[in-house]
Amino acid sequence: MGLNRRIMLGAAACAILGFGMGGQAWAQAYPNQSVRIVVPFSAGSATDILARIVGDKLSQKWGQPVLVENKPGIPGTASVAKSAPDGYTLMLTSNGHTIAGVVNKNIGFDTVKDFMGVAPVASVPVVLIVPPDLPAKNLQELLALAKASPGKLNFASPGLGSSTFIAAALFKEAANIDIVHVPYKGAPEAVTSVVRGDTQMYFTPINVGLELVNAGKVRALAVATGTRNPTMPNIPTLAEAGMAGFKYDSWFGLMAPANTPAAIVNKINADVNEILKLEEINAKFAPQGLVAMPMSPQAFDKIIADDTAKLSVMFKDGVK
Repeated sequence: MGLNRRIMLGAAACAILGFGMGGQAWAQAYPNQSVRIVVPFSAGSATDILARIVGDKLSQKWGQPVLVENKPGIPGTASVAKSAPDGYTLMLTSNGHTIAGVVNKNIGFDTVKDFMGVAPVASVPVVLIVPPDLPAKNLQELLALAKASPGKLNFASPGLGSSTFIAAALFKEAANIDIVHVPYKGAPEAVTSVVRGDTQMYFTPINVGLELVNAGKVRALAVATGTRNPTMPNIPTLAEAGMAGFKYDSWFGLMAPANTPAAIVNKINADVNEILKLEEINAKFAPQGLVAMPMSPQAFDKIIADDTAKLSVMFKDGVK
């Protein structure tokens, strides 16, 4: 038998062995080079912050660089959908991912079929804030003001498809009020618009809201979670403030291109879940009101599919 043929047969045997082991050979060698986490949001956003916290710990654990790359908007998500399914390109995004197909009908990818859920990282509670001089001291007064002047009040967001946009859109529908969406290119600009009074309301991550409230720059009316948040114990939930049954929980998590080997996905998932249990991570999450979400890839996939189906129906006539 020639040398080349022996080499080819040996390689084939190794490949068969690797697959026969359920892909464990892939996972044991992963990662042997740098890993890229694409964030389809601007630097400084909640998504970006979470990506850097998790990426730093994964880098330490793996002994390989984990690089966070900000590519805001649909182009960032599309680049991941088209990447090689080898575990070396991941994406950390928000539940805004689930309405990407509604925001843009020609995105060139399927938010469910072209991705695999790898690991949820955290839920980021949001709080409804308004300018301090707005003549509405509580939620009921805000709703009355909106109903008295339909189409006159604005709500800010970091853009269509953002987690905070979804919160406001659900709020608008549940309250049956006519308020106008004003999208900005990023979260800092959206926050500034409320502080200056250019817009009248914004659902911001609770850590940002707390800082602004303490500085007297905005007024917090209600949190969107099912229970009060310990960082803002005096602020009622939307349900307590009069919108019975309203609850909104955002999520932020890691995804990979579809067909990434299950063994690699499971390895990343196990490592992320281990990181989320660290005291130092909880110490970083708690002051910001973040809630860790350790979960299996399969459970995360179901959340992605369920949210996509639900929100696609809600926004079937487009987003405004």
